Amino acid sequence: MMTVRTSPHIHGSLRTDKAMFLVAIALLPAALWGVWSFGLRALFVLIVSIASALLTEYLLGKVSKEFTLRDGSAIVTGLLVGMNMPPLEFHQFYIPLIASAFAIGVVKWTFGGLGCNWMNPALAGRVFVFFSFTAQMSTFRTPRVFLTDAVTSATPLSAMKTAMSAGGAGRSSDLLTLPVTDFAASVSDKLGISPYAVDAFFGNVGGCIGEVSALLLLVGGIFLLCMKIITWRIPVVYIGSFAILSWIFGGIPYGLGAFHGEILLPVFSGGLMLGAFFMATDWVTTPTTPKGEIIFALGCGFFTFLIRYFGSLPEGVSLAIILMNIITPTIERFVKTKHFGYVKPVREKKAKEAKA
Repeated sequence: MMTVRTSPHIHGSLRTDKAMFLVAIALLPAALWGVWSFGLRALFVLIVSIASALLTEYLLGKVSKEFTLRDGSAIVTGLLVGMNMPPLEFHQFYIPLIASAFAIGVVKWTFGGLGCNWMNPALAGRVFVFFSFTAQMSTFRTPRVFLTDAVTSATPLSAMKTAMSAGGAGRSSDLLTLPVTDFAASVSDKLGISPYAVDAFFGNVGGCIGEVSALLLLVGGIFLLCMKIITWRIPVVYIGSFAILSWIFGGIPYGLGAFHGEILLPVFSGGLMLGAFFMATDWVTTPTTPKGEIIFALGCGFFTFLIRYFGSLPEGVSLAIILMNIITPTIERFVKTKHFGYVKPVREKKAKEAKA
């Protein structure tokens, strides 16, 4: 006897090219702010990154007889690579060029192209050039809100790591010597929060081109949530778990003990907002189930905290997300979804009814 049932065919209207276009739109405000803050150097880095990604995608498409430029994934990858770069000098153009070529050619195409890569291509490209050209990738600039001609400067995270290494006792923000805007100082006096956290939220700090304005990244992330490109689980759990760990254990390296760590400054500084909304939410390299997403995000928060506070590097977002990308298949194995159209066998149903 054969039982015929309706197949669970689901067709969505969202195409890959449309999704990539929306992601690029969401990234644009933070990218433009980086260009305004750091000048033509930042624009040059973004152009080289995107051009390298597109060229690599085109050449590999020619070899494989596939025309994949239309899906928009190469543009988003190149844009993310550029936003994860410091505002490099013009003669250092080879760094974003290599980063994007590595992201597309090695991480994406070597494993089969879009949908087959096992880690986020943009982050892989960024990490590759970071360990290949560490000095250049660790040189940041003061935003033009402080100076008309930007000079090299420490980021809040690197300054915090320096203060931590020096063994100073006290809140991390109290140990920093970076400049702050008058607006941040005013808000700090009224609300009693760190002026560095205020400047980091609005984007008046040194750092990578696309990560300095937590506000604009948050706006872009909310836009993606409203357009249903991403879900709330990964960004909320990632940022939330990192914030809780920072509050509980973040004061220990500064000699303050547990439950004395700062929250706002570590959350708004570095690449946490960029990573949580735009790279940890990558469809290909993250779990597909709600439980899997939560486990993935908790892991990202834990590893980011561990590297930032107890590792040798001031930043840990890129490495944390890549580590969890590697663990994603294991998460998927133990957190399985129920197959569409699955019906429990009759014997199993009768056994459950008998137990009841």
